[in-house]
Amino acid sequence: MLEASCVCVLLLLFFWGLLLAAVAVSGGGGDDKFVYSGFAGATNLTLHGAAMVTPGGLLQLTDGAAVSKGHAFHPTLLHLRGGGKEAAAAAVRSFSASFVFGIVPVAPGMGGHGLALVVAPSRDLSTGTASSYLGFLNSTSNGSARSHIVAVELDTIQSPEFQDMDDNHVGVDVNSLVSVNSSTAGYYDDRTGEFRNLILVSGEATQAWVDYDGEAKRIDVTLAPVGTKKPRKPLVSASADLSTVITDVSYVGFSAATGKLRTRHYVLGCSFAVDEPAPAIDMARLPGLPHASSKSKLKAALAMALPLVAGVVAVATVACVLLLVRRRYRYVELREDWEIEFGAQRLSYKELSRATDGFKKKNLLGTGGFGAVFKGVLPTSGTEVAVKRVAHGSRQGMKEFVAEVATIGRLRHRNLVQLLGYCRLKDELLLAYDYMPNGSVESHLYGGGGGGKPALSWAQRFRIIKGVASGLLYLHEEWEQVVVHRDVKASNILLDGEMNARLGDFGLARLHDRGAELHTTVVAGTFGYIAPELALTGRASPLTDVFAFGAFLLEVATGRRPVEEAMDGSSSRRFMLVDWVFEHWRNESLAEVVDPRIQGDYDVGELSLALRVGLLCSHPLASVRPGMRQVMQYLAGDAPLPELAPTTQGMSMLSLLQNQGFDSSVVMVSSSSSSVSLDTCLSGGR
Repeated sequence: MLEASCVCVLLLLFFWGLLLAAVAVSGGGGDDKFVYSGFAGATNLTLHGAAMVTPGGLLQLTDGAAVSKGHAFHPTLLHLRGGGKEAAAAAVRSFSASFVFGIVPVAPGMGGHGLALVVAPSRDLSTGTASSYLGFLNSTSNGSARSHIVAVELDTIQSPEFQDMDDNHVGVDVNSLVSVNSSTAGYYDDRTGEFRNLILVSGEATQAWVDYDGEAKRIDVTLAPVGTKKPRKPLVSASADLSTVITDVSYVGFSAATGKLRTRHYVLGCSFAVDEPAPAIDMARLPGLPHASSKSKLKAALAMALPLVAGVVAVATVACVLLLVRRRYRYVELREDWEIEFGAQRLSYKELSRATDGFKKKNLLGTGGFGAVFKGVLPTSGTEVAVKRVAHGSRQGMKEFVAEVATIGRLRHRNLVQLLGYCRLKDELLLAYDYMPNGSVESHLYGGGGGGKPALSWAQRFRIIKGVASGLLYLHEEWEQVVVHRDVKASNILLDGEMNARLGDFGLARLHDRGAELHTTVVAGTFGYIAPELALTGRASPLTDVFAFGAFLLEVATGRRPVEEAMDGSSSRRFMLVDWVFEHWRNESLAEVVDPRIQGDYDVGELSLALRVGLLCSHPLASVRPGMRQVMQYLAGDAPLPELAPTTQGMSMLSLLQNQGFDSSVVMVSSSSSSVSLDTCLSGGR
């Protein structure tokens, strides 16, 4: 009898131990409390998309693939409104969550897009979109009160369309990715009160705490490095009455998404509780993040091998090896996964350095906002190249570099500058293009680059205009995606050996799928070429490129810059080319706007057509501007060009009227009886 009792006690202890082990993994303590100290054995999680539990016990939300998403939810329904039949009308109770996460980028310091702790009415977020929507909302559900979603986002990409403050922030989201409140990632030191930055894409584990006070109706979010006590001062506090958001059926989980930049998002452990602090996560049981590289393994192997080498011979051997390694790896280049999908050829730094004679000053062609450009000759093929060294003092420099490789590396058109290859060497970012021996259009119009460039004839100018139009048509309508250049101007239009126009410098270019809008609210471009709606809203589109093309066209015909400072007595005033040409058109004196260097050497019909197209493309009302296919038809004489009706308002004034709801239909008329003939004006008036 005693032996049987002992056996029963042992069996009870055994099963009690198994129960405690299960609780350590998946949490217990009721339906409204759980803790995961690692996810090994957590087979009851609801996983979707790229999410999985790794053999090492990590909850991996994304697997490093581009434009992917993953979701993971605790399986149990949570009673955040209390129980019973009156649950739907009850206020949302206080709750707390804690989790340890890690974001491991493929390219150091460049990860996207982020992960989020999510409270949702369903475990099915399959309708969520990747990239900037973080996998839990989409263009339709974002901002909709019917979403019933509360999230804390850890975002590593700045999305201007969602008013993101930077590319390393924490935000509280209520039914929308426009955060109720947000802050740059970091924490406040309890000892000094100082704010200390945290880099979300550092590849290191970080702990987060989320606390909702049901009485105060406030959400607090706090971050700290793993091993640091929870700071007293939260990072983000947001006032939000979740009783109008959270339903009586709620689940807690995680969502993460990537864009073009490949990233892996991990959760190492998490806990949750209602009406009390979230249970402590056992940090000793958490798995490690997979950021050990082959280089670190090599260093470890050498550290073990070197102590075995003794004596003068060994020291001499090591010295020789180090010397050879230093010489061999003088030109070691960085190669990363994001480069695989881009079509440009990888060139060696050694080859580009030799081509430019070590980037000597005598080979310097010029400098710009994104770096210096050097002339060179590739030693293997004898091809003349222009090598741009991208300025990259910040992470933005890398983004411009990636944008240019990603964009122009896959474009093929006779009127676009051809990217021959690119290279990365430590902190050097290099792009090699076809060399354009005749320089930029700007240098011919204004004598830049030493003042030795000859003036262009009208025949050359008209050919350049049509070439740029053809290149923009390809970007806007003929390539697989829509490419908005965002920096069309005379200095970015280069001339090859046969004086053909080539549009270059795609550092500001943006791509988007056909049928979708370009989501950017950052004004980019050069003053004088920026469309009124771009200056007002920051939203670029093919029609903002058309405006810049119109300014360029008028510039080529008149030989004057889009914006100049003109002296008026003792004071200066700003000269606007579009207004000036428009005023002469209205006064029937367009012959006075033609560049004096081509007087008597132009086809009146062509120049008339060019100025009419330039005014139409430069119109402040975007709805009036033609697309580039129409522009090509106008320039070829294959379609009749609408006439601008005479008006008492200048072109700049019309841009102001646009903001007041001005009807563009009163500006454009189909009847030629009320319009002025530009041909007549160009030939001396009537």
